[in-house]
Amino acid sequence: MKKTSTFLSMFLGIGLIANAQSTRLALYEEFTGENCPPCAATNPGLDAMLAQPANTVNAQCIKWQVAIPSAPSATWSLYQTNSTEINWRDNYYSISSAPSGIMDGQNVTVFGASSNHPANMNSTHIANAQAVTTPFTMTINSVWDATFSNAVVTITVASSSAFTPVGAFKLRLVLTEKEIDFATAPGTNGEKHFSNVVRKSYPDIQNGTALPAAWVASQVQTYTINCAAPSYIQNKAEMMFVAFLQDDGDKKVWQTTRTAPVQIPNDIKLNTIAIPSFSCANSLNPSIIVYNQGSTAITDMTITPTIDGVAQTPVNFTGNIASLATTTIALGTYTAAAGNHTINVNITGVSGGDPNTANNVKTVNSALVQTYFAAPLIQAFAATTFPPANWFVVNADKGPSWSRVAAGNNGAGSAKYDFYNNGVVGDKDEMYVLPSDLSTMPVPMLSFDVAYAQYANENDKLQVMASVDCGANWTTIFDKAGSVLKTVNAQTSAFTPASSAQWRNELVSLPAAAASNPSVLVKFVATAAYGNNMYIDNINISNSNVGIKTNNADVFNVQLYPNPSSDYTNLDITSKKAAKANVVVYNTIGQVVFEKEVSLNEGFNSININTQAFSAGVYNVVLSSEIGNSVKKLNVTK
Repeated sequence: MKKTSTFLSMFLGIGLIANAQSTRLALYEEFTGENCPPCAATNPGLDAMLAQPANTVNAQCIKWQVAIPSAPSATWSLYQTNSTEINWRDNYYSISSAPSGIMDGQNVTVFGASSNHPANMNSTHIANAQAVTTPFTMTINSVWDATFSNAVVTITVASSSAFTPVGAFKLRLVLTEKEIDFATAPGTNGEKHFSNVVRKSYPDIQNGTALPAAWVASQVQTYTINCAAPSYIQNKAEMMFVAFLQDDGDKKVWQTTRTAPVQIPNDIKLNTIAIPSFSCANSLNPSIIVYNQGSTAITDMTITPTIDGVAQTPVNFTGNIASLATTTIALGTYTAAAGNHTINVNITGVSGGDPNTANNVKTVNSALVQTYFAAPLIQAFAATTFPPANWFVVNADKGPSWSRVAAGNNGAGSAKYDFYNNGVVGDKDEMYVLPSDLSTMPVPMLSFDVAYAQYANENDKLQVMASVDCGANWTTIFDKAGSVLKTVNAQTSAFTPASSAQWRNELVSLPAAAASNPSVLVKFVATAAYGNNMYIDNINISNSNVGIKTNNADVFNVQLYPNPSSDYTNLDITSKKAAKANVVVYNTIGQVVFEKEVSLNEGFNSININTQAFSAGVYNVVLSSEIGNSVKKLNVTK
């Protein structure tokens, strides 16, 4: 599969020895990672297969978030919060790549799989593992305190026949979160939904609880273990215990048992902050959708919205939200300026108390379009701020998306879309350009540079769309994917353009309705197919005969020198024909800072541009003529 490491040989496994006919619950351990792109691509299919009713009664899955191919750099991540135990379990099995799986302490190939990669495991392999007999039965019971912070777990182990382990025999107990959903991916692979994650072991995963070195028929042992839930638990309602018996001599797991997830009586969950990703208004009008996942009705609570870090007047809800019911609550109208806004909502003061407060908070973004800026628009992504002023990005799943990087075409900076790390096939992310007033443009055109490589043969897609009714309707004006979009050959490492030869200029007509229109929206839409990176630079919206970059090397050659410049620069043009031309210099917000009409002679021409009055920054020098057009990026330093 894409971006996987080569699997090393793992332990040779043989079937468990049959002693007596006891029902088995098999244990499947997956080694996955928050920075592992193949893990993000594999886990949805694996989870769906494990969730099939026939498989849930035969096996229990637990997942270790390993530091493969690297550890998440953030202080808080699923790996960082439990790294000591995860590293030990990783080394215990000599795991060398992710994603990888172990069944009952053995290679999954023992039970018929072609490899230990989770994509190669199916229901037959689970059934084969469950069918192996064991001399042990287990029961488990947990009793939580009122705040669901501490539990007393009682485990009873009984043998139906004599048994002698190969090595040290251990009872291992782990606390998992059955489902975890993050607003923002904790790692770099874009994965935000996780299941059956091991959060802590008791007393610890390495030592476990020692079991007798020899067992006789009908022997019964009961163990009571005090377990404190760690502070980094994301959702107390998803906590469940998994216990298993393991022989450290050959690593075989002989039996597994589990509790159900915790049932919390009072537990309100903030499902959604409902608000459009953008609107043409002067206010924000959010509402929330809440779900009572507790067993008792919720009759009151306090809802506090925060807009751009400023707390708003709390909303006091009273009513009756029945157990397992969903309710929509309007929060009000909040006046706001044009641009990007962050809306946060926190629920407190829940009737009866709510010990599971981690699911009471959410944050979303919404942009307001109130002003349309006079074109021409020229954006070279020279400034480090991203998105640029009055641009905005829609990244609904908070995964890999649009960002600004230093690599650009003929200058500093470009907009990058991270297909390489986005394992969510079909994920769409939008980059909206500056809302444009095209009143003076009867024939508006869009020009931009693109650089893209496939990883193999994926169909990552780029579309450009335009709207003249604030997004109610969109017209697609550019649509390329895969081999048609690519500008270089496929690469298996993350693609970064190394030269101008790896870029291609695209020239696109805007819809007829955009002509001379004072309110036009344009957006770049990337649709992920888990390929390689794409870069966009030098976005221009202008009239058809001004500022459009075309390849005219067969007509004339254009150079800027010196560049960077402080006092002056020369636009040197070698033309094969005499022609009338116009030279215009634009700053990054489309303002004209220099303009001159010139007559080009056949052969060499030099046009002096005085930059003393220019502010430091990046400018576009646009040459338009009857024989062709060109755009050069000029860096001015002071």
